[in-house]
Amino acid sequence: MSKNPYDRASDPSKRHSAAMTDGPDRAPARAMLKAVGFTDDDLAKPIIGVATTWIETMPCNLNQRELAEAVKRGIRRAGGTPMEFGTISVSDGVAMGTEGMKASLISREIIADSIELVSKGHSFDGIICLTGCDKTSPGAAMALGRLNIPGLVLYNGTILPGTYKGKDVTVQSVFEAVGSYNAGKITAEELWDLESAACPGAGACGGQFTANTMSMALEVIGLSPAGLNGIPATDPDKIAAAERSGEIAVDLVRKNLKPRDIVTGKALENAIRAVGATAGSTNAVLHLLAIAREFDLPLEIEAFERLGESTPVIGNLIPGGSYAALDLYKAGGIALVLRELAAGGLLHLNELGVDGRTMGEIASQANEREGQDVIRPINNPIKKTGGLTVLRGSLAPEGAIVKLAGHERRHHSGPARVFDSEEAAFAAIRANGIVAGDVVVIRYEGPVGGPGMREMLAVTAALVGQGLGDEVALITDGRFSGATHGFMVAHISPEAALGGPIALVQEGDTVTINVDSHELRLEVPEGELAARRAAWRAPAPRYAGGVWAKYAALVSSASDGAITTGARLTKALKGSTDR
Repeated sequence: MSKNPYDRASDPSKRHSAAMTDGPDRAPARAMLKAVGFTDDDLAKPIIGVATTWIETMPCNLNQRELAEAVKRGIRRAGGTPMEFGTISVSDGVAMGTEGMKASLISREIIADSIELVSKGHSFDGIICLTGCDKTSPGAAMALGRLNIPGLVLYNGTILPGTYKGKDVTVQSVFEAVGSYNAGKITAEELWDLESAACPGAGACGGQFTANTMSMALEVIGLSPAGLNGIPATDPDKIAAAERSGEIAVDLVRKNLKPRDIVTGKALENAIRAVGATAGSTNAVLHLLAIAREFDLPLEIEAFERLGESTPVIGNLIPGGSYAALDLYKAGGIALVLRELAAGGLLHLNELGVDGRTMGEIASQANEREGQDVIRPINNPIKKTGGLTVLRGSLAPEGAIVKLAGHERRHHSGPARVFDSEEAAFAAIRANGIVAGDVVVIRYEGPVGGPGMREMLAVTAALVGQGLGDEVALITDGRFSGATHGFMVAHISPEAALGGPIALVQEGDTVTINVDSHELRLEVPEGELAARRAAWRAPAPRYAGGVWAKYAALVSSASDGAITTGARLTKALKGSTDR
């Protein structure tokens, strides 16, 4: 038997890390890793990266330190070696309504980039990503698509509802209460008491907002273990879920089952149907398009129209409905959604999840709490068509997204109230300058123009709080929060900063939204529009340097997922080689 310590056979599952750890040439790397505390036995095992998005700026990701330790226990128990690292997160709820909100969507790209860089830089054999607030889940999924090493995403769970005056409340309640306070409907003391009660601890925002929508989507496309994401953040069972996720990650490495073996075009269609069925966030359109691009899968914005029109709304979930994510978990979880979609012939049953089960198997094993009213039967839906759809027309040649759940209107025509920033619109609303019938137009807030495509929750919630939610419409080339409800159209493409028609709207122009004909129209003669188009000049970039300027130079249209690895990047790189 050789006494040479470098002669030991490499574990066959070390498909990538052997290049970092094995043999005498790698002695310097091993020396560095031993300084961290890894032993020879540790380095002989497959190495699993554990990406966390822990940050102290929000409750959404606050439990990830504890969960990361549980994940690592599961990895070690299954015969792997975990290596933990951190990436960033930006709190939508904290940044909302400020310049800082521009950082939110940009953070999705940085999250994906950093997970990709650390994983490739350290030759991980597999990866598990802990996510929470809105952009962390799609960012992690995008990274998995790029890396295509065995891995999964575990969502750290929803926050529990707060209690105020005997009722469940969420952070959405606080945003809307700001509008009520400005309208003189509640006192400063009442607003203060509500803000102090709304968010009782760790976990992401508690409705079917973007975080919970994307958590569900990742389960349905197969990148998250079924049933584990839905366990609330502070539930004792979340620790066991994290340990189990660590074990699954090692099993995926042993089997060499990769993300691109799991995420298919049919899996994406399943996710789109689940989002529509639960009236999920419009941000799911942006994120699923981006995930598809990173997995090199064909997906166009029209799919959300086609699938949304044929998917009934069966989830009675906030913001359009009555129940929080906690209630969905108690009712039986996402498996109930899959079961009803399957019963309606709307689910691709054979798509695989990381835990080894198909979506059909998960649906058939649903465990429903007797008497629950969170998820309706598919033959007795809340609405016969899905929670969102696509509009086109003279104002949105490349498309726009309208959320249908939470209101009954399908048509609105009224005078445009035009604002070139979110702040300007919010100031007008705060001064009670918006009246019933208006169409609030917020532009130059798109991926390039913002840059960063801010969400407009402060604006939309203020309108609802003033009692105008059912009386006005709002259109923007920016985004909406998953907590938004009312007649709101977002993601208008092309955006104003790129000369899209929304840049040509003037105060008092009639804007028509017609859901039945899928139209968003500016009622201005073509000759007048041509004159305005000829006179329009692109505004100077809002930022001359730094990450926002770099993002604005590279980001694609919202209709393409607002990604930074697509056609505009290719064009920029080609331009640099041509010089």
